[in-house]
Amino acid sequence: MTEIVSPDDCQTMREVRAGVDQTDRELIDLLERRFGYMRAAARIKQDRASVRDEGRKAAVIAAAADRAAAAGLPRDRIAELWDQLVEASIAYELIEWDRLRS
Repeated sequence: MTEIVSPDDCQTMREVRAGVDQTDRELIDLLERRFGYMRAAARIKQDRASVRDEGRKAAVIAAAADRAAAAGLPRDRIAELWDQLVEASIAYELIEWDRLRS
């Protein structure tokens, strides 16, 4: 396995690609944990209608966009990405809610 170096220290495309691939693996691990929280929410929430919370959705997206902007990342693109992530999370939670109660 190629040693992962920080983006600023990359000298070759092989190093860049190794770093991107490792980051993608880490992102999947984080998504697995995030979706685990969706399973927990589906288990805890007693009312299916409470799965979708537009206020919470807006707050989560705004927080991600603010953090992205502070990190020098494109705020609008991150907000779009987080909107898709939250929608996928809601859909997953609804499936889990139904599964747990079938």
